[in-house]
Amino acid sequence: MTPAQLLDLIGDGEDSLVEFARDEVSNYDLARSLVAFLNLEGGSVLLGVEDDGTVVGVARERLEEWVSELCRAKIEPPIVPLLSWVRDVEPGRDVLVVRVTQGPDKPYGRVHHGRRTYYVRVGSTNREASREEVERMFQASGRLHYGLKPALGASFDTLDLRRLRDYFERVLGGSAPPRDDEEAWERLLRNVDLMTDASGTSVATVDGVLLFACAPNRHVPQAGVRAICYPGSEPDYATRADEDLHGPMVPLAGADGPLIGLGLVDAAWDFVRRNTTPSAHLEGMRRVDRWEYPEDVVREVVANALVHRDYSIAGTDIMLTIYSDRLEVQSPGRLPNTVTVDGMKSGVRYARNQTLVNVMRDYGYVDARGMGVRNKVIPGMRAHNGTEPDLIEEEHRFTVRLWREAKPS
Repeated sequence: MTPAQLLDLIGDGEDSLVEFARDEVSNYDLARSLVAFLNLEGGSVLLGVEDDGTVVGVARERLEEWVSELCRAKIEPPIVPLLSWVRDVEPGRDVLVVRVTQGPDKPYGRVHHGRRTYYVRVGSTNREASREEVERMFQASGRLHYGLKPALGASFDTLDLRRLRDYFERVLGGSAPPRDDEEAWERLLRNVDLMTDASGTSVATVDGVLLFACAPNRHVPQAGVRAICYPGSEPDYATRADEDLHGPMVPLAGADGPLIGLGLVDAAWDFVRRNTTPSAHLEGMRRVDRWEYPEDVVREVVANALVHRDYSIAGTDIMLTIYSDRLEVQSPGRLPNTVTVDGMKSGVRYARNQTLVNVMRDYGYVDARGMGVRNKVIPGMRAHNGTEPDLIEEEHRFTVRLWREAKPS
């Protein structure tokens, strides 16, 4: 970086990527700033610049060593910063640029007086991260699996024993404990991460509640799907249908096979079926309905949203929205880890909630190879009406958009 480039940067002021500091800054204050950058998208601290942008230069001896040492001792996990000098920004005044990229091991904490504190960058300020923000960073990094946490108040009686027996016996082809042997059931469910120990008591995990609870939203309020059908191509106060879909993810089959209890994927498809209009044609003497959206594609998209959404984000359900020209499924939270839209299209495998993926795969709801977008959603829409689904990643949500028909060229 040249002095002229640095002066241009200083002229833009402090923001979410740049902070000014004197070289007299304490090691714990500089560590706080670097941690906040690491937990966002990276950034630079310009040592030798006043808050008002005045270049005062640096005078601390062995400044690079001091910065490197605090990055080892005051930041957890330790980091190696990128250090670069800009000489004579003003005559005889040098600036040390301390830059960090977005950290791969979020969340990063500042260690001071034996206490670890997590910070995030908000505009030009650093603030302590909330518990929910810390949990999301741990989950995004793969260091915390939210679904394995205990769902407080969710005892064994919270779970639907009929669905559990159906899963272990019919779906997995195995055996299950006797109905009245609660101790054996709890031991089995702990082994498969559907229950856990909390203060000496067996409690259903978040994943266990989502999959098998009689009423999941009582313990995980964000467990459902909000389904809305609008008459036009934009949201409106007038709706054709507006339903909250609640219940366990997995279905319940009767003794002879047909479902006697819907899971959330089935409930979502039932909503789409009731609020779209099929066309029909004859194949020989048989009437064949052609839905506006292919059933296997809709099911795959909804199932993916259920198993991959960020359940640490409270207060919002998955959104299933039908417009006159499209269908959208919107999941709270960004894509996990380093997954990108291009990676999904090429078939990259990922799982934010591995237990949910495993169980829903056992039922056949998600692609067994983890490539449902590549092998089912994209080719399914091409075959159905020649359209390409839109995969849209935003700051706090991910949307899959299916088009009802090809757009005029």
